[in-house]
Parts: sequence; C-alpha cells; structure tokens
Amino acid sequence: MESLEQLQSSLIDQVAAAADLEALEKLRVQALGKKGELTQRLKTLGSLSPDERREAGQSLNKIKEAVNAAIETRRGTLEEAALEARLAEESIDVSLPARPAELGRIHPISQTWEELVAIFGEMGFSVAEGPHIEDDFHNFTALNIHEWHPARQDMDTFYLKPAADGTRKVLRTHTSPVQIRTMLAEKPPIRIIVPGRTFRADHDATHSPMFHQVEGLVIDKKTHMGHLKGTLTAFCRAYFGIDDLPLRFRPSYFPFTEPSAEVDIGCSREGGELKIGPGKDWLEILGSGMVHPQVLANCGLDPEVYQGFAFGMGIERIAMLKYGFPDLRIFYETDLRWLKHYGFVPLEPPSLVRGG
Repeated sequence: MESLEQLQSSLIDQVAAAADLEALEKLRVQALGKKGELTQRLKTLGSLSPDERREAGQSLNKIKEAVNAAIETRRGTLEEAALEARLAEESIDVSLPARPAELGRIHPISQTWEELVAIFGEMGFSVAEGPHIEDDFHNFTALNIHEWHPARQDMDTFYLKPAADGTRKVLRTHTSPVQIRTMLAEKPPIRIIVPGRTFRADHDATHSPMFHQVEGLVIDKKTHMGHLKGTLTAFCRAYFGIDDLPLRFRPSYFPFTEPSAEVDIGCSREGGELKIGPGKDWLEILGSGMVHPQVLANCGLDPEVYQGFAFGMGIERIAMLKYGFPDLRIFYETDLRWLKHYGFVPLEPPSLVRGG
C-alpha cells in the first residue's frame, strides 16, 4: 500500500496540476469526498491497536489539512485566471461610436394627468385612489343617484354577472365612489383629487368605453361656492397657461351636488378654428357644485355642520382642448409614430414653475 508520505505528495501534485475549477472539484471529491481515498483510509483505523490508531489518525488528519489548503490555494489561482480570461474576452472597444438609443415619449394622457396633480398639489390637494370594480352603494346610492336614473341602465353601464344574492358589481362609471370611500374613512377637513379610469358604454369621436376622469372634493365647516369658483378659475388659468382666461358658471343639475353648475371657458371660433382664451364664444369644460346634503348624510357627516364642493372633468377632453386633438380615439390606437410625434420628453415632470 502506498505510504502516507507518498499519498500526500501525490495528492498535492495532482492539485497543483489541475487545469481548471471543474478538474479541481473532481479531484477534491476523489480525495476528500464520502468515498474519497483519505476518507476510506480513516474508516480502516478501527482495526488498528489504540496506539497505532492514534498515530495513523493524526497523520491522516495532517494530510487532509494539507490537501485542503492546497486545494483552496489552487482554487484562488484558477478563479483569478478565469476572471482575467473573461475580462479579456468581454472587453469593449471604447473608441467605437455609441450605439443609437431612442428616447421614449410620455403619452399625452399621462402628461395631462401629471399636470393636474402638479397644479392641484400646489393648492393643497392630495391624490386619492379606489377600485375599478364597485358596488351599487358606492357607485350610485351613496351619490344620491336614484333607481330611475339612466346611468343605472344596462345600455349605459358595464355590469358584471350577478352574485348569488342577485346583486351586481359594476365597472365604475366615474371616480366619485372614491369620494364616498374617503368621506366614510376620514374625518373632515378633506381636500382630495381623484384621477383614474372610468367605464361607460359609449364610443365615438368624443367618447370612449374606457376613459379617464379627475374629480375634486373639499369638505369642511366653512367652504362655500366662492371657494369652488376660485379653485376652478385658478386651475383653468394655470392649466391652459392663460392668465386672463374667462370662466362662466351656469346653473345645472347633478344628483350629488346642490346647487350645481356647469363651467365654461372663453374661446374664439373665428375662421373655423377653436382658440382657447378671451373671445365671443364659450366652451363647456367641467361640472361642479356644492356637495348635496344627502350625500354627506349617506357618508355619516352631519350636513348641518359640514359642507363642501366637488367637481369633475374628463382628462381626455381637457387634453384634446389644450393640445389640439380633434378625435379622442387616437389616444388608444397604440401608434408609435403618433406617440413619437405628439408624446412628451420624459424626466421633466410638469410643475407650476416650468408650466405644463
């Protein structure tokens, strides 16, 4: 049988001769694994006398430690060589011209969304969000929308399949349910805007089955119609970038506000071209009003103590007016050529300092 000195010398020579990490690992298993040569010799110590077993055991352990040390040293050398080879193989010629990289564009809807958040954020509004799938209470009943209202009809609204008890969930027809959820969850004062997707069964040049709205809600003990007018005037002038933009508030009707008002902005249609700003004509842009006392009561707020205002507008509509898009449907055609032309440069979020 090979002597222990010869075994140690042979194993260390084999370690030094290992050409790569795979060969070194194979050698480690052959020498030190469960069926390795050193392991097998350690198993034979039981047949020796106590003195012989002690001496042989010490010698085998020293060999094991020496082989382990040699393997770790060789592994370090091989890993360094492998890294050097990889670095040499994957090197880049920095003298070559840079590869062309196209800059993405922000969709006009996303840009308008961010402009709204920036403007109302400067006024102290926070952003609230809610689910797209709503129940009857949050989408209709709490908002004082009665059973006979056209918005509840299947021809106008997307309903889901009835549940076992006959109730049906609905794809929210406006972002107003988030106002209800906020009033139920928070105590006044409340000052929020609610941008988000909404869904209605309508589709033409100015309507889409899925579109975006932003609504606002202010609830406290002293808010009045003058605050509503001042807020919307400041918003419209900031959004369109026209300091003297005229606004007109017309009496209207909404189930969830009383009194209610449609808001028009000044414009000119001379020469068949629509131009936002001072002019002889008016253009309806949004709906608004004081929150109906019944809506406050439905949300657990005493209408004798609290009052507030609400407003809402279509994000696509105001984007079309500001940027001159004649047809809403082009927003959803996923035409990269159109987006490259009309999209906005990223990494420059809108603000009141730079403008929209």
